[in-house]
Amino acid sequence: MKKPARKTGLILVTTGAVCWGVGGTAAQKLFQQYAVDVSWLVTLRLLVAGLLLLTVQFFAKDRSQIFGVWKNKRNAVQLLIFGLLGMLAVQYTYMASIKHGNSAVATLLQYLAPVMIIIYLILRKQAVFARQDMLTVSLALAGCFFLLTNGSVSKLSVPAPAIVWGILSGIALAFYTLYAVPLLKQYDSLVIVGWAMMIGGTALNFVHPVWKQDISSLKPEVYLYLAFIILFGTMIAFWFYIESLQSLSPKETSLLGSLEPLAAIVTAVTWLKEPFGFYQWLGTACIIGMMILLAFNKKVVPSTSGNTGRD
Repeated sequence: MKKPARKTGLILVTTGAVCWGVGGTAAQKLFQQYAVDVSWLVTLRLLVAGLLLLTVQFFAKDRSQIFGVWKNKRNAVQLLIFGLLGMLAVQYTYMASIKHGNSAVATLLQYLAPVMIIIYLILRKQAVFARQDMLTVSLALAGCFFLLTNGSVSKLSVPAPAIVWGILSGIALAFYTLYAVPLLKQYDSLVIVGWAMMIGGTALNFVHPVWKQDISSLKPEVYLYLAFIILFGTMIAFWFYIESLQSLSPKETSLLGSLEPLAAIVTAVTWLKEPFGFYQWLGTACIIGMMILLAFNKKVVPSTSGNTGRD
């Protein structure tokens, strides 16, 4: 098969990262201006996007893997755990953080996951704490302080529930990233993430069935936002990111993936008129600097989709 042109890869990863970021802001608009329920949106998003990703696998890649992953009992159990404690946890905590705060802060807090992974590996004595790790952790802590306080030592600039859900989202993403590695060595990413979404969506459907939402009461523009979140902010974003790896290095895709929080911040500030102070921009710069530093780190932090099929 002919390798895609480098230019194509750059377009794909850039588009995917921007769609992820804007998708979070679109979700914020649904939560805060149209009172859409978090559980219902996450359920719908996971079920539809998961089905679409498996459909792409069926027509564009090795279709035998779709059900082949279930033939091995150990893999099947791992996939179930990944779907519930990884995919569902990441999706719900991220969306809950957006609902209580905003997409910019939620996305940046979720991007602390690589630092959590580094600390975990060091505590497990699977990695040695190096000078670069100190700089990485310092940037993450400074970024969090400025982002969440806007430079004030007496009060938070972000609601406490948004912070709690955002930190939980980072922890969930760290688990998601580490736990999926063995499965991704055996099967295509679209298969693992597609099924994980289906598993997570099915489980959450017992809490908030998608058919219990009175869709007749939703305004027409809500359907457009839902379509964008599911198609562009989830399915196409993840698919494009994976396809870009055919012509770009993981380091390049990680660097360009930093466009996701930038897209979330810019759209939240310009579109939703979300207040964002000078020190919060400084905190954003610290966290994005941390991401760039990690991309150039010679020590490899385990990665699944680079971003997550997560947002």
